[in-house]
Amino acid sequence: MGKYRPLRSADSKFSLLIEKRTIWITLLLMVLCIIVVIISTGAGGTYISPLNVMKVIFGGGTPMEQVIVEKLRLPRIIIATLIGASLAVAGAVLQGIIRNPLASPDVAGITEGASLGAVLFIFLFGGTVSIHWMPLFSIGGALVVTALLYVLSWKRGVEPLRLVLVGIGISAAMKSVSYMLIISGPLQLADRALTFMTGSIYGTSWDKDVFTLLPWVAVLLPLTWLQARNVNIQALGDDVASSAGANVQKQRLILIALSVGLAGAAVAIGGAIAFIGLMAPHMARKLVGSSFGSVLPVSALLGALILLVADLAARTAFLPKDVPAGVLTAAIGAPFFMYLLYRNRNRY
Repeated sequence: MGKYRPLRSADSKFSLLIEKRTIWITLLLMVLCIIVVIISTGAGGTYISPLNVMKVIFGGGTPMEQVIVEKLRLPRIIIATLIGASLAVAGAVLQGIIRNPLASPDVAGITEGASLGAVLFIFLFGGTVSIHWMPLFSIGGALVVTALLYVLSWKRGVEPLRLVLVGIGISAAMKSVSYMLIISGPLQLADRALTFMTGSIYGTSWDKDVFTLLPWVAVLLPLTWLQARNVNIQALGDDVASSAGANVQKQRLILIALSVGLAGAAVAIGGAIAFIGLMAPHMARKLVGSSFGSVLPVSALLGALILLVADLAARTAFLPKDVPAGVLTAAIGAPFFMYLLYRNRNRY
């Protein structure tokens, strides 16, 4: 017990053992996130020093610095943090319950299904219905794809390789439907819809984006972490989980719903940002092991860091152009995915 620290609720209905090493790594990653947030907020066409960024955050700074930090950059930084954390946790849950290291929302086609739901919302209700309803459409698209994925992958159970291959096919099909809608729709709506296909957080605002995504993340992330024990049981396999007294199908349904909810809400705001849900959980397991009580919070912080750094590079490396962050995450994630395929080539 010396290397673990217990966490218990007041009524003792919830308890969790966390390694002290995990606590230190989590604190270190939180500090890194704060540092990257401050640096990224000051970087851009108009440079603002980290000290001045801190002054603006605490109510100081010049009027121009206040506009740049509070109105233009800080909403984008917060959105990057929320989206990165959501996609990473969604990927970690999928890898645990499917027992497949190649699983992630974008590889399985869930991201493209969520993107299609968001594109449909834009073309059906763009300008007439509040943007705050978009996550529901995005999550609906992700749920439809998830159900289709399970049906097509089922053959006396869900085989890991079959699920990945079917997911890649579904992803291509959803993307083609989205592009068809973009091409056939009005130009102004097509331009907006294309944002979801590239994965960009350009032009985010407090009301339209941050306050739309924040409630979903604030509710779903803690609920997912509370299910960490069930993810650990699911990772053992159906037979072992059932013999341990777990209601496998019920737990799996809840975990899939949480994963799809996180991925769908993130895609509704940031578009199809790829491979964060694949990379972050692998990095987390290298740091803290395979226990999901440790993997989930570390994955969230790593996902936030990956997207923060990708967005920082996208904004500053190609000035005056603003490259979509999803382009950079795909450029990093595609070789990582091929490496995983090569490393696991003898497993299936």
